Amino acid sequence: MAVLPIVQTGAEVLRQKCAEVEKFDAELHSLLDDMKDTLKDAQGAGLAAPQVGVSKRIFIVDVENEGMVEFINPVILGVSGSQYGVEGCLSVKGKWGDVKRPRKVTIEACDRFGNKFKFVGRDFTAKALSHEYDHLDGILYTDKANNLREEV
Repeated sequence: MAVLPIVQTGAEVLRQKCAEVEKFDAELHSLLDDMKDTLKDAQGAGLAAPQVGVSKRIFIVDVENEGMVEFINPVILGVSGSQYGVEGCLSVKGKWGDVKRPRKVTIEACDRFGNKFKFVGRDFTAKALSHEYDHLDGILYTDKANNLREEV
């Protein structure tokens, strides 16, 4: 397990539509473990594979009371409600912006062994899920943000 470098705005991988994961193997497990170490080290809420230079449909979110949840080949099944609030990103250092996100997100994804599961995130978790999911399609929160500002 290792802490991986987090790529920053301007890196091509952050603007790519990521490929589906086809092999659920030791290499995938190692990447997921490294992503967890990287997220812990960065003290973030979530991390997508493109943020560590890997163009695959993978992200992890640190969910309150559940720990880090791995989402492989996620598909958003539904969203409801809305919330508007401040966001930042580990790949956009020193900036913040206000973004409208759903209040509830339902996702179907695979775990590290290829088993499908459904997950419902509400409030902050819904925001994190939406933010990380966008990374898989090459979208940064700055594309959606109002009042983009420098960190004080």
